[in-house]
Amino acid sequence: MSMWDVIRDFLVNLFSFDQAHPLLFTQFYFWAFFALVFAVFSLFHSKALLRNGYLFACSLFFYYKTSGVFLALLVFVIVYNFFAAKGLGKLKSNKARSVLTAVSVVVDLGILAYFKYAYFLTDFVNSLLGTSFEVHDVLGEFLNALTGVNLFRVDAIILPVGISFFTFQAVSYMVDVKREKIAPVENFLDFGFYLSFFPQLVAGPIVRAVEFVQQLHKPYNLSRRWFGIAIFWIMNGLVKKLILADYLAVNFADRVFENPLLYSGFENLSALFCYSLQVYADFSGYTDIATGVAMLFGFYLPQNFNSPYKAVNTQQFWRRWHMTLSRWLRDYLYIPLGGNRNASAGTYIIIAAVAVFGSFLSGSWWVAFGVALLAAGIGLWAWKKPGDRKLITTNINSMNTMLLGGLWHGASWNFMIWGGLNGIGMVIYKIWTKRSLGGKLLIIGLTTALCGTLSFTLHYPVWNMFFV
Repeated sequence: MSMWDVIRDFLVNLFSFDQAHPLLFTQFYFWAFFALVFAVFSLFHSKALLRNGYLFACSLFFYYKTSGVFLALLVFVIVYNFFAAKGLGKLKSNKARSVLTAVSVVVDLGILAYFKYAYFLTDFVNSLLGTSFEVHDVLGEFLNALTGVNLFRVDAIILPVGISFFTFQAVSYMVDVKREKIAPVENFLDFGFYLSFFPQLVAGPIVRAVEFVQQLHKPYNLSRRWFGIAIFWIMNGLVKKLILADYLAVNFADRVFENPLLYSGFENLSALFCYSLQVYADFSGYTDIATGVAMLFGFYLPQNFNSPYKAVNTQQFWRRWHMTLSRWLRDYLYIPLGGNRNASAGTYIIIAAVAVFGSFLSGSWWVAFGVALLAAGIGLWAWKKPGDRKLITTNINSMNTMLLGGLWHGASWNFMIWGGLNGIGMVIYKIWTKRSLGGKLLIIGLTTALCGTLSFTLHYPVWNMFFV
């Protein structure tokens, strides 16, 4: 084989996508890619425009090696939201601004729903109406016809890597522009870089434009201290992922869940606890690696985990676990639903949807009737006791937020039930602390100790909803 053949094969492999071997943090090829990117980056790190454009191109290449042709989807989301925000910034009418923002949010969430929830919604419709619809990738079929090349499978809808993250970042950006928390980004390369920055593109954290864009043109300054901290985060994440999460999964949790009847009750219970540690080590490990890699390039990502299993109640747990998602749900879902003030139209729409979904899940429309009866009872309670209205609406909005937050994690009933269980835990805690504890400091102290133990214990079996 000649030298030219070797070079040709190398280039073909470099610019081809292998679905069986995507570019992941835990692979040697990723670190070779990172070393090359960082080496070239060091040549012009002081030139912000060139630096950002270069990292944007590297991020697009990384996503291509991770998701193949779905790179086109990421580019579409970048282009669409960039120009939509530019148009939004030029509008003066509040009504026009609201309409354009709503359209943009629907487009972004519509993309997410199409790729992530197509099977879930199709199964739901078939079970509800007795139909036999099948999932067919009409978007892929259209693009194949448009390009004249069979780039996409049409017999299945494949979930693009990281779509839950970059669509949520796009939504937050559009809403923040509408709320005038941030001006539309002027430079396309800057915005594309923000939405595609490869360390956090695949597994988060969810980064808002107000947190990231302001860093784009700051001078690059990586001191020895910050270099050491960045390496620590990377090593910490690799230990969590490769040594703790993968070891627990391969050597214990997966074995028990595959054949639970072969193990004792104690071993099955231990597997639940083990799986919870695995979930934490896996997810936070990826986040730690992303944090360290971003720091080496001079960018700082928001904290995503803060010892969540040390939380003393469910509410505090969600202030420590996947913190960027919790804040996103608070600012872009919970507060728009009414927050701790009142219920909105969206609140009642979600309640109605839950009633329908619950009826489907149970196979009985009596569930919908029960939810309607419960809602009527709560409404009567709020009418008779206006002083409790704020408490009621706050808890309803919290419950709705957690249900939808569960659905964000995965397109199945298990995730929705998991969100509902966490929502129930938050509601019970809020009512309990408001009604029972008052200002009795001794009881608060004892209850906090008890709640810490219960929270640490009860969150473990709840995670099992992920595995089923």
